[in-house]
Amino acid sequence: MGAGIAEVLARGGLPVVGIEISPEALDRGRGHLEKSTGRAVKRGKLTPEAQREILDRIALSTDFGDLGDCDLVIEAVPERLDLKRQVFARLDEVCRADAVLATNTSSLSVTEIAVATNRPTKIVGVHFFNPAPVMRLVEVITTVLTEPTAVAGVADLVTKLGKTPVTVGDRAGFVANRLLFGYLNQATAMLENGHATRDDIDAAMTAGGGLPMGPFTLMDLIGLDTCLGVLEAVYAESRDRRHAPSPLLRELVTAGLLGRKTGRGFYAYDGSADEAAAESGPAPAVAVVGEVAGITGDADPAAADLVVLGAGAELPDGVKPDAVIAVAAEGPVTARAVATGRPGDVVGLRVPEPDRPLAELTVTALTLPATADRAAALLAGLGRTAVRCRDRAGAIVDALRFPYLNDAAAMLGAGYADADAIDAAMTLGCGYPTGPVADLDRLGPRRAVEVLTALYEESREPALAPAPVLVEHAAAGRGLR
Repeated sequence: MGAGIAEVLARGGLPVVGIEISPEALDRGRGHLEKSTGRAVKRGKLTPEAQREILDRIALSTDFGDLGDCDLVIEAVPERLDLKRQVFARLDEVCRADAVLATNTSSLSVTEIAVATNRPTKIVGVHFFNPAPVMRLVEVITTVLTEPTAVAGVADLVTKLGKTPVTVGDRAGFVANRLLFGYLNQATAMLENGHATRDDIDAAMTAGGGLPMGPFTLMDLIGLDTCLGVLEAVYAESRDRRHAPSPLLRELVTAGLLGRKTGRGFYAYDGSADEAAAESGPAPAVAVVGEVAGITGDADPAAADLVVLGAGAELPDGVKPDAVIAVAAEGPVTARAVATGRPGDVVGLRVPEPDRPLAELTVTALTLPATADRAAALLAGLGRTAVRCRDRAGAIVDALRFPYLNDAAAMLGAGYADADAIDAAMTLGCGYPTGPVADLDRLGPRRAVEVLTALYEESREPALAPAPVLVEHAAAGRGLR
């Protein structure tokens, strides 16, 4: 990370001093710089001459004293508060009195770091995202002690470097990680309690949630130890149980299964090919009784392979004994399954986004295993990606995304960050296709309140109660912007 930040600064035409703990670590840092800029040369993004100019701007050393004339020092040591405070105490000794000292922490308290120095007014957070040369977002964190000129100066520098600064207050996780890791931790709990499988949760959030990767793929990429550290930092401050690390995550970290970097995490990275997806058969005969968003069919219910019942619709007479009955409903479907007189043949069906390929199958305690298998195959024949879960509020997609959106709304309502900053944090920092405030306006505060209320009534988890700003805007019939 330090090498990436040094590269960003040098690409911006600035002279840089890079400090490492030992000659061996310095050699690794030099290797990172040469490899990163070398890739840019191979892709035609840099000329060999430009690469040499960038590298020549970076002076590498193991002597803290070489930082004495620097205007800005950015620390990027591992996420340990004790270590960061030691580093800042040393920087305080060797740097000019007017130098600004910045920490690249992703989740720790900037204030607790600042008070380890004699210049807390000149301490800021400057959180680059990995890989720093590529990612556009930089969170600039101010404390109650930081001089406004120090924050403004860092934000201005970030802009000149071609990045997008988002200035926020000093709260654990800041914006991006506070929102992202609540969602990731909830996905882990969903897996741990048997609500759905790893693969179905990942598939649901890509095919139905529109995300570039599922939560378990993403956590393996980040590193499960990093995930655990961020969650512990946020939970220590907030005491929000959504950020209390899942026992499963802690178990994997304890076992040394940290994701891609160790060859195994939620997935195994041993070079073996994934199993081929089952091929879909011919399009089935589908009968739709009532209206069901995203599913069409005009077959006679007596001849249909799949009979879909809309909200309030009853099962017609004469449905084939081997037909699958899918009940389209926002909430639990077990009671409606019993009312059909054929509960073993019934699954719940939800299409969270009609223009996306996902179909969620909720399997009740009465659904026969063969029915669930056949329902998935029939929906595949309709071009849908079918995932399965237990019969719970929100199924998979809504049960994961609306609490995340609720967190963003609460952040907005508290004045912690504005809508543009929150959306930029998630699009530029986490690669989301749209920001949470934009998503809330697209989906509607009223729907958000309905889903969150159902989740809260089922779990009685305080963090799932709709944020007051959502309730207010739902009642007013308007979006958050």
